Amino acid sequence: MNITKKQLILGLLCCFSGQVFSSTDSTADHSQFEALKQDFKTGPEVTKACLTCHTEAAKQLHKTSHWSWTFENKITGQKLGKKSVINNFCVATASNWTRCTSCHIGYGWKDNSFDFKSETNVDCLVCHDTTSTYKKFPTDAGHPNYEPKKWPPKTGYLRPPPDFNRIAQNVGKPGRQNCGVCHFYGGGGDGVKHGDLDSSLFYPSEEIDVHMDLDGLNFNCQTCHTTGGHEVAGSHYATKASDDRGIVIPGQEDQKRGTCTSCHGNKPHPETANQKLNDHTDKLACVTCHIPEFARGGRKTKMWWDWSTVGKKDENGKPLVIKGEGGYPTYHFMKGDMKWEESVKPEYYWYDGEMRYTLLGEKIDDTKVVPINQVKGSYDDPKSRIWPFKVMRGRQPYDTKNKILAIPHLFGDDEDALWTSYDWNKALKAGMLATNQEFSGEYGFVETEYYWPLTHMVAPSDLSLSCDDCHSQDGRLAGLPGVYIPGSSRNQWLDKLGWLMVIATAVGFIGHGLARIVMWRRRR
Repeated sequence: MNITKKQLILGLLCCFSGQVFSSTDSTADHSQFEALKQDFKTGPEVTKACLTCHTEAAKQLHKTSHWSWTFENKITGQKLGKKSVINNFCVATASNWTRCTSCHIGYGWKDNSFDFKSETNVDCLVCHDTTSTYKKFPTDAGHPNYEPKKWPPKTGYLRPPPDFNRIAQNVGKPGRQNCGVCHFYGGGGDGVKHGDLDSSLFYPSEEIDVHMDLDGLNFNCQTCHTTGGHEVAGSHYATKASDDRGIVIPGQEDQKRGTCTSCHGNKPHPETANQKLNDHTDKLACVTCHIPEFARGGRKTKMWWDWSTVGKKDENGKPLVIKGEGGYPTYHFMKGDMKWEESVKPEYYWYDGEMRYTLLGEKIDDTKVVPINQVKGSYDDPKSRIWPFKVMRGRQPYDTKNKILAIPHLFGDDEDALWTSYDWNKALKAGMLATNQEFSGEYGFVETEYYWPLTHMVAPSDLSLSCDDCHSQDGRLAGLPGVYIPGSSRNQWLDKLGWLMVIATAVGFIGHGLARIVMWRRRR
């Protein structure tokens, strides 16, 4: 792959600002540390050893949203995160802790009594393991299994416990393996939730992601999601829809590189290219053209989830599972009906980076589709850009009397869990109680939608959108409010005026031609 002069300069800037690291850059050989030469039995024991040198690490992590799973949006005033935000995948973390918190960067968050101030509850290894052998157990509230355990269920396979001694002596800076083990599998499976994050990004080609291409730039997650004090830049709760800083260079106060323009600038296209492309940056996000499709790495993403059909059995009375193309379940007795898609065209909306969420206990209008979150933006707003989104749709339970989205208790060994009893009344009663909400006992199912801004799976320039993709009848941006798009948009009066001008021009041309002929004959 040829590296341009601009790419070389940007790479050097990144290196000088301390944002790109090699796994061999560490100045410490952890295999030489006496504190790590122990027969560790548990994850917290390893953390305790780590803290003997990294005395401030846990305190730093305690201040991050990765640890608290909360995010206070200063623009909207909403306190967001796993404790308050509902989704239309597994609905909510609350009441399903031990399953959901298997992706928490801590140990033991199994209920509301979890000690967020404990330093030894921090899991150092999940982010710093370089052996790719450390795994949390899917149902143990963030702990790995400390004894051999069967997983997946009913397969007979015994998952061995991690070799803590080896892993602790081989820690290093986080790589895409560390991030992807949770973020690529959000929503309960590979590529389920985001659409632009799945396991294909562990070892992507240039066509899947031009930045993470193993044979090209080979960026890891921290190249863009820069860190400081264990705080990782970037959040889908508060996306920076536009960025007027230009290219970020050492010495600037804000060194975060969570946007395209922080590396490429606001005029990213070279002078030799069509100069009109740079005129689009005041209204188009970079990813609008450069993420032409999502879920294009060979993994499908879930686009529809209907919880109302849970619990069906086949003609033999056995729990029903129906699989479609590629083995993806289109119906599962534990989860209901689902639809999966790959190489999906995004939906496009004006976006200024502000999203308002339907939170726990908020009243809803059950006569129409309920927005889990709402995208804000308009043509007239200079901070707004046209952005691509995955829109997840589905049907989920709600309290028909109180008019609020309901929280089901899905996972657990108790008889109230939906996946134990398949009794929605019990599951909803237990789930609402766990979140301190009143449940009327009357429930139904309402259609919802959730907007996910797309930022990953950036295609190389030759695979990005062309002019005709938008500037044509029924183009990608057809129907987008507030903007006239030549070749796509139609305005009745503008069209009439245009045709009048065409006709007038034709009449003038013909009249002029006839006059020339008449004058020529007279001169003859």
